[in-house]
Amino acid sequence: VQLQASGGGLVQPGGSLKLSCAASGGTFSSYAMAWFRQAPGKEREFVAISWGRNRGSTNYVDSVKGRFTVSRDNDKNTAYLQMNSLKPEDTAVYYCAAGYPIMSSYNAWNGYRYWGQGTLVTVSS
Repeated sequence: VQLQASGGGLVQPGGSLKLSCAASGGTFSSYAMAWFRQAPGKEREFVAISWGRNRGSTNYVDSVKGRFTVSRDNDKNTAYLQMNSLKPEDTAVYYCAAGYPIMSSYNAWNGYRYWGQGTLVTVSS
């Protein structure tokens, strides 16, 4: 499975961006699709997950709840992260990931087998 993330850029505080993660190979609909981010000097952090076909729900880190929305289009083999009300602390490289994480540890980066290359999101005035 290959993942290609896109959609990052520079946005002012309070603005919005939509990230995309296009997948090729594998059975996209069966994978959990997650987004992580890594700010300079910090560890990679879980952001959101869209569970696979058998469990069509989502989870978010508390800091983005109500602002970010994760979704997927299984016909297009693409996952999305809609980010609204962006804050400077959201600045990071955002990565998409795919796999079959354990439900009790879906926020752990080592639970995902496939990773995209990352796309930079900068929130600054």
